[in-house]
Amino acid sequence: MILAVLTMLPFAAALLLALCRDRGRRVHVAIAAGASAGGLALLLSAAPTVLAGTPITAQTAWVPALGLDLSLWLDPLGLLFAGLILGIGLLVVIYAQGYLAKDEATGRFLSFLMLFQGAMVGIALSNNVLLMLVFWEMTSLSSFLLIGFWRERADARQGARMALAVTGGGGLALIGGMVLLGQAAGSYELATILERGDVVRASPMFPAMLVLVLLGAFTKSAQFPFHFWLPHAMAAPTPVSAYLHSATMVKAGVFLLARLWPVFAGSEEWFYLVTATGLVTMIFGAGVALFRDDLKAILAYSTISQLGLMVMLLGFGTAAAAAAAVFHILNHAAFKAALFMNAGIVDHETGTRDIRRLGGLAALMPITATLGTLAAAAMAGLPPLGGFISKEMMLEESVHTAFAGQDLLVPLLATLAAMLSAAYSLRYAVKLFFGARLTGEVAAPHDPGMAMVGPSIVLVGVALALGLLPMTLAGPLVAAATAAVTGSAAPTLSLALWHGINPALMMSIAAVAVGALLVWRYDGVAAVFAGKATLDARRMFDTAMEAIVATTRWASLAVHAASLQRYLFVLFAVAVALGIEAAWTRGGLRAGGRPTQPASPVAIVAWFALVAATLTVVVTQRQRFLALVFISVIGLVIALAFVHLSAPDLALTQIAVEVVTILLLLLALHLMPKLPQRLSSLPRRTRDGALGIAAGLGTGWAAWAIMTREVLDSVSAYHWANSYSGGGGTNVVNVTLVDFRAFDTMGEIIVLGIAGLAIFALLEPAARGVAGRRLREWREDMPHSPERHPMMFVMATRLLLPLALLVGIYIFLRGHNQPGGGFIAALVFAIAILLQYLASGFDWTDERRKIGEHPLIAYGVLTAVATGLGSLVFGASFLSSSFGYFTLPLIGTFELATAMFFDLGVVFVVLGAVMMALAQLSHVAQRAAKSGERNEAEGAR
Repeated sequence: MILAVLTMLPFAAALLLALCRDRGRRVHVAIAAGASAGGLALLLSAAPTVLAGTPITAQTAWVPALGLDLSLWLDPLGLLFAGLILGIGLLVVIYAQGYLAKDEATGRFLSFLMLFQGAMVGIALSNNVLLMLVFWEMTSLSSFLLIGFWRERADARQGARMALAVTGGGGLALIGGMVLLGQAAGSYELATILERGDVVRASPMFPAMLVLVLLGAFTKSAQFPFHFWLPHAMAAPTPVSAYLHSATMVKAGVFLLARLWPVFAGSEEWFYLVTATGLVTMIFGAGVALFRDDLKAILAYSTISQLGLMVMLLGFGTAAAAAAAVFHILNHAAFKAALFMNAGIVDHETGTRDIRRLGGLAALMPITATLGTLAAAAMAGLPPLGGFISKEMMLEESVHTAFAGQDLLVPLLATLAAMLSAAYSLRYAVKLFFGARLTGEVAAPHDPGMAMVGPSIVLVGVALALGLLPMTLAGPLVAAATAAVTGSAAPTLSLALWHGINPALMMSIAAVAVGALLVWRYDGVAAVFAGKATLDARRMFDTAMEAIVATTRWASLAVHAASLQRYLFVLFAVAVALGIEAAWTRGGLRAGGRPTQPASPVAIVAWFALVAATLTVVVTQRQRFLALVFISVIGLVIALAFVHLSAPDLALTQIAVEVVTILLLLLALHLMPKLPQRLSSLPRRTRDGALGIAAGLGTGWAAWAIMTREVLDSVSAYHWANSYSGGGGTNVVNVTLVDFRAFDTMGEIIVLGIAGLAIFALLEPAARGVAGRRLREWREDMPHSPERHPMMFVMATRLLLPLALLVGIYIFLRGHNQPGGGFIAALVFAIAILLQYLASGFDWTDERRKIGEHPLIAYGVLTAVATGLGSLVFGASFLSSSFGYFTLPLIGTFELATAMFFDLGVVFVVLGAVMMALAQLSHVAQRAAKSGERNEAEGAR
């Protein structure tokens, strides 16, 4: 239960914030901070049990056929990351209260932040790799919303798109890798996969799955060459940057590498790919950070470098290196969040982030300067802060690592990265807070209030405590988390500031000394590199995206030309080709020996009527009203065939659908020219006719082949046998739709609702522009009735309305046991309302309608989903139904089933979709007429 609450609490807060978006900032902050604090309290209550060696698990079947379960797992590694996510998230919420301007949409901002937090907590607690993928993609989407929060800014929009493109692309690779991993291990449960590392490494697909998983991790954690999205994500508000860089998003890739360490580590592929990537990223990020002038850009590239350090340590594949990585994850989270908050304070108080325009702020902002200097010292790896200890551990492990047979390569490059790290950290502190006084755009900046300073004090205090009391404060957690990473017993840790004089200490001293020298002579060093040509990742990304968009546009225009004839030709040609291939090469369309039945005279007459009506439609296709009449004849003949074959539900549905579509098509034809233009030449019509005949003959032969085969067992026998006992109804068709296959029906009504919305989107602008001009020209050529609303028609439809509604209700209520149901009832309701529109006009009818089309569709889908979720409350499967028999005086015994509520949702969606089509057709005509009147008036003036 505790894991479910931990996972759902941020999402519940995000929903509540969205609902309370019009409330004040204090309410928004209270909701977000309360959710983070509540989650952190729950996590701390579970920490003793987890650190004692007893992970907490929870599992609920979700889609067992795919191996996807709601499986959660809190072990020490998940405890570490979830604690960082919730703890720093709480501090970021408090910081955001002081940072964001008074007119900012804090409800929207914090709802996005809570959605992001929930996705990250889900990743940390997932015990099913498929479930982890769901949360993984949610982080990409929620970070897109956060980075692009200031959507009026072009850089924010571009940064959001870039982050989504890179991390989303990596997510696609990760999906493939995780599927292969689950297949190789024989399970998608993470705990099982970690126990079967030998089996996975022995799989022939091991190299492919490793590369795919690493692509997902490297893109998320901004490893070279996928690093470029992270600096552009700095267009987000600073609270987002502080959260994204310290505890979320980029740490997800590191977490994934740590989580799958027992499966992949130990292989040469892992060592060389992960170590090399981390090493290159560490040096590259540090080198670029040194020569950046924007405070957030310095910190962004420093994050890239620090992430490379963690990745490199995990790539070493030793328990000691894993312990160093785990401890540095803690240190980096503390000092990096503090530094971003510090940069935000400086920007907030001085009006600029350009370090060239700032300096000597320690005299004006002493608290901010103290916090920034300590955090920068932790990033530089100076004692007595925790960053010094994790840097020493990294250098020590590099001494014991040989790469491609070279013993000195890794230590030298690690020292170079440490030197650059010390240089950019010292430059940040020294240039910003000391030296000549430069105050940016504000004459006398000052320290802000505790809402902005308080979180930084906490974080810097943690960074200092991790150096002074490392074993007391972090020892048990680091040991337990390292054991979870390596899948073995907890290692022996010695977290201390002093380990004697050793190579790591000498390397560290040299790195800091050279880094300080670089800062002292920075102007000369920067001048040397100023004229050097460098690769612009942003320009490369933009060029690549433009090429991809141009290529896809060309392919789309080639395939999706604006020609309905071409679409239909390709569709039928492919269908005919597949049919020929199945018939000739596979023998799949041979007729059986089942005896046929003689056709009755009525059936023969109906068949001839059907053929004659079809041929007439083809011949008179340019005479639209006449063709529509014969189309209705075709529909009615098919309905009679259903009656003849004892399918009353299908017959009722066919008749109702036919009436509704004919009425809507009549309205649509009223908006089109009487005689359409001939679009096809004689050769093309000949070609299309030949293809149509081939498709018709093939379809007829396929039907004949299937119907003459022997009857095989099918699922329909189960439905016949269990319709009454399992679903409580004798109408097998309706019970199947609302019970046995209710999930299919729910998908169908959702598609129908989407179709209604698509009609709205397509017809809403139809009265404007070129389409509106054509529409007005067509209407001018059409004759108009002298009597718009015939009295007899009006009176008849108004008398029929209550009767038709009563018939619809009757059909709805009897549908579970007799022919009828929600779909047919909705069509009857729609016909009754359509007649009102036709007889009395749109304005008169629309004024008396109390519910709009959009709410009807929404209510229908929500009612169907709520019915399905209601079954979960009682421990049944989603969309399971229950029924019972009740007796009332005068009425007698009757049956009620919960499926009736699901059927009510079907009624709402179908009625809403039909009304949407009707309303838009009516609106188009009205808007076209009014637009024409305005144009005439303007012309007269």
